[in-house]
Amino acid sequence: MRWSPGDVVTLREVWRGRVWEARPAIVVRDDPELRIFYRGAGSVAEIPVDVDGREMRLPLGDWRFAEWTAQRNVLSFVRPDTAHAVLALIDGQHDFLGWYVNLEDPPRASRFGFDTTDHVLDVLVPPDRSTWTWKDEDELEEAVALGLFSAEDAVRFREEGERAARAIIERRPPFDEQWEKWRPDPAWPAAELPDGWDRV
Repeated sequence: MRWSPGDVVTLREVWRGRVWEARPAIVVRDDPELRIFYRGAGSVAEIPVDVDGREMRLPLGDWRFAEWTAQRNVLSFVRPDTAHAVLALIDGQHDFLGWYVNLEDPPRASRFGFDTTDHVLDVLVPPDRSTWTWKDEDELEEAVALGLFSAEDAVRFREEGERAARAIIERRPPFDEQWEKWRPDPAWPAAELPDGWDRV
């Protein structure tokens, strides 16, 4: 299924057949080689929490969902066969905050939008693209120690993260465009999760 600009989709993280997280988003572009989604500040996602209501970082044991309101705007760039998404982070005043690489499975189509599985490790690239740093290395180490991922998986995730960081820093398409100045269409609807978002 192809989506049109302005369509609302659900971007979900799924862990072993169960939804782990769900975020509503607006389609900016849906081309065979690139999908771009917009998640606006103020949109409400569902995130996993433990029995005490604390946000969970790793899918261990049981979890329930709690609403979480986005504080910044995000443009998400996803290639169909690539194991990461690149996020352009923009605050509520439309100031550009930098790039965030979310390492994850290539997207899988769902009836609501797209599903993936998060790989825990992330990459941060500042606005000037002068360098890059890892984020959540400790969580990946913990995930490997707990058997959620293998040591070989961790090596692959790191290789993918390095490739993604180089693409941003070297301004390879689509990162050669002025996304820092991009603004959403004011006619687009508010993005909300549909009924049944939690069923795989």
